[in-house]
Amino acid sequence: MTRAGIISAMTDSHESFERHVSVTDGTPVATHLLADATGLSIGEIKRTMQAGAVWLTRDGYTQRLRRHKRRLQVGDTLHCYYDTGVLAQRVSAPLLIENRAAYSVWDKPFGVWSHGTRWGDHCAMTRLVEQALQRPTFIVHRLDRATRGVMLIAHDKAAAAALSDLFKTRQVEKTYHATVSGLPPAVNFPLEITEAIDDKPARSTVNLLRPDAERQRTVLKVTLHTGRKHQARRHLAEVGWPIVGDRLYGDADATDEDLQLVSASLAFTCPLNGESLHYESRFSVA
Repeated sequence: MTRAGIISAMTDSHESFERHVSVTDGTPVATHLLADATGLSIGEIKRTMQAGAVWLTRDGYTQRLRRHKRRLQVGDTLHCYYDTGVLAQRVSAPLLIENRAAYSVWDKPFGVWSHGTRWGDHCAMTRLVEQALQRPTFIVHRLDRATRGVMLIAHDKAAAAALSDLFKTRQVEKTYHATVSGLPPAVNFPLEITEAIDDKPARSTVNLLRPDAERQRTVLKVTLHTGRKHQARRHLAEVGWPIVGDRLYGDADATDEDLQLVSASLAFTCPLNGESLHYESRFSVA
């Protein structure tokens, strides 16, 4: 027997709900239990599991459940986060730049999340890289969903801690390329932007790469010396150069283009062997 908690919503053809099912006796199969609790087919439950939207809580620990034949125990709780919009999402595969065993370097495409949510991880770097290399994945830094470019993924906890520390202590040189609306006025480059973000110190250095007078836009190189949320986007918008396609900090109605921001390069000293490394993205801004 089970006890199920239900939260649901539906708008037009988009269906979204969550179910929380407690196992009170027996050893039922997870797919059958969830099918009974949700009304979904066994096939749809399996698809939801593979997308990372089913979770198992056992002995106070919660993790994603993907094995559809997993036997349950009394006291377990299943969590199903079903959203047809999320499940329908598809993204391009990330491009491997280099596999260094303890960690790997990738070009993240537009639309790919850095990590998943409770509603799924099939469009997240963590899951996509895990599937590509058949290795565990650990996030050490993040890129926005709309930002393309170079990203590091660790494959063991020691590498994850060491790489994360490099970012926290600002030992990684991070450069971005951004296409902004308009042409820059008579500004002496490089331009230093030091406006605080969320009441925290932030510093970016902006250099001119190329103006495009015909399209009234400019490509800039932005070096981030701190790692605040949306730093490049916010700093450029604050000085009057919103990034093309930025619907959060720019003009949402100005263009239907994707965000023209690329994590162009990462440079750092490998914390595992002391080697100086420099990686560049194969993506470019328009």
